[in-house]
Amino acid sequence: MIAFNHVTKVYEKKWKALQDVHFRIDKGEFVFLTGQSGAGKSTVLKLIYMDERPDDGEVLISFNKNLTYRSHGSPAPGSIQMLRRRLGIIFQDFKLLVDRTVFENVAFALRVSGYSNKKIKERVYEVLTATGMSHRTRALPHQLSGGEQQRVAIARAMANEPYIILADEPTGNLDPDNSSEIVKIFQSIHASGTAVLMATHDYHLIEKMPYRRIVLKRGQLVNRDYI
Repeated sequence: MIAFNHVTKVYEKKWKALQDVHFRIDKGEFVFLTGQSGAGKSTVLKLIYMDERPDDGEVLISFNKNLTYRSHGSPAPGSIQMLRRRLGIIFQDFKLLVDRTVFENVAFALRVSGYSNKKIKERVYEVLTATGMSHRTRALPHQLSGGEQQRVAIARAMANEPYIILADEPTGNLDPDNSSEIVKIFQSIHASGTAVLMATHDYHLIEKMPYRRIVLKRGQLVNRDYI
């Protein structure tokens, strides 16, 4: 599904955020992307949703033979937007629309994709129920706790039924109890057949989880096997 083929990414002042990184994530996998702050985790995610391009190597994203995206060359018009609609992206700082209700935040992506009002209503309530937020549909983001905002962000990422969920430090701003509940939601998403790539530096949270870990240290791949 996702392959990094000897990827190097260099930012300003010749800082190598990633150096010769090589791994793959298969369909339906749950994978933790770990490493200390600054290890390159966010850069990996940005390369997957093509907010960044590699300076060397290639990122290959293949959902099926008719849906394959490559990081090199000039993308076809609209191809990056289409790619992102097939990914569920969750940010540490939530990125909810502050002037929209919980319902509208989740519905937004579906409206952009051209869903009917009936389908939008059905799907929004479905994903909000799955994340335990169906009772807060009319609330604005500032009326929610951090844990509740993250649940809404997860529901929004699930709305388009993505092939894979990309989560960037989704528990970084949460207390241990909320963090555990968020991970349980990701496990439920994975159990439904959706792949999950979760970036985190919280080793205590994942040490008992039976999932593969891709470990980065200062931009280099340290480990990509089951441990």
